[in-house]
Amino acid sequence: MKILSALAACAIVCGGTAVAADPPAAPSATPVTHPTLKVCNKQADARQLTGAARGAFIKDCRAGKTA
Repeated sequence: MKILSALAACAIVCGGTAVAADPPAAPSATPVTHPTLKVCNKQADARQLTGAARGAFIKDCRAGKTA
């Protein structure tokens, strides 16, 4: 009888902490990732951009404004 009482007390204590634990918070939104300079440079090379056009493209690319 004492063993059953002890097991019941342990179940209440152990079970109570598991119920009281908060579930991990889910992310509210997917974080926005912008291309790195290396990726933007490769895209600029593929488009054979030079000079001011290349600079403007890389700036827009890093800001996530290009496709």
